[in-house]
Amino acid sequence: MQTHEKAAILHELATGRDALLEAVRGLPEDLAGVGPGPGRWSVVECVEHLAVSEDFLLAQITQAKHSGTPIVNPKPEAAILARGANRTTPLISPKEGRPSGRIASLAKAVESFLATRERTVGLVETYGDDLRCMPMRHPLLGTINCYEALLLIAVHPLRHAGQIREIGGEL
Repeated sequence: MQTHEKAAILHELATGRDALLEAVRGLPEDLAGVGPGPGRWSVVECVEHLAVSEDFLLAQITQAKHSGTPIVNPKPEAAILARGANRTTPLISPKEGRPSGRIASLAKAVESFLATRERTVGLVETYGDDLRCMPMRHPLLGTINCYEALLLIAVHPLRHAGQIREIGGEL
């Protein structure tokens, strides 16, 4: 990965992290576990989902094998960045990323998310190979390259920060 690509991914990872932290700032712990309605996640579940999803994708990235040839997908990287925070199209989380209640408090969920994000940042800072030459399987998108997976990881909190703000307005 080239220096400018690392800088760009690190910037996007920080932006997503900061958006999530801003969305949960000041939210009382007792309200964070309350779901806004049937079939809708609470704030704690949203943050648990982010932590679990990122952990899953990070594991997929670290296990991916270098193919020698870049994997180019029809959806350009710019589209991932542009659509990452868009909440107009509902998505159903794959089972690998669904919250299960294993994290009981907002504080613990945020701690888990931040620990995983720190590992993701560490990978970006130390990785030297071209991540576009490393295919992996995404549960919703199929085969993508690991650079695209990092972009998805980076923007995912933006989508759920919007959801958290919506939930906060409903409670």
